[in-house]
Amino acid sequence: MEARKLNARGTRGGDQGTGAADGAPAAPSRPLTTVARLYVYALHGCLCEVAFTAVCDWCSTQDSRLAGHSSLWALPMYAIAIYIIEVLRARLLARSLPLPARLAAYTMFIYLWEFSWGAGLSLLGACPWDYSGYSYNLLGLVTLEYALPWTVAAFIAEQHVIGNTLRIRLHN
Repeated sequence: MEARKLNARGTRGGDQGTGAADGAPAAPSRPLTTVARLYVYALHGCLCEVAFTAVCDWCSTQDSRLAGHSSLWALPMYAIAIYIIEVLRARLLARSLPLPARLAAYTMFIYLWEFSWGAGLSLLGACPWDYSGYSYNLLGLVTLEYALPWTVAAFIAEQHVIGNTLRIRLHN
């Protein structure tokens, strides 16, 4: 008898994917705030940087500890950069630009962003990176040898990080 009641409740249609039980309306939801998205973007950027530096260091030293590194300056750098890419993404998608054109735009932005932050931090004696040992560098602040990694990072940001972050909904 109790099993029939449960089955009847399940087939009434009251909770078809809404999470609401017994026909009650679904709780209202809202997207993440800008501050919450900045937090997600900061953490994503720092995690990727630590992973990238760990792999690069392992390739050159074979150190199996995979001790990547970053800087606290990376938190605002990545948070704001990915947020700007979020805004840029919306504009480029509205213009129906193809993926390769969007990736080129993001990569150019990343180079300008990295150069600007590097120049500013260098004035403070706080720039945590130095590309002067690379062949194709500009003042040691950016290097063309990172074009492919930056393009891949832009692809991941657009296709996964930003898209999924914008889909997150908080229930009241």
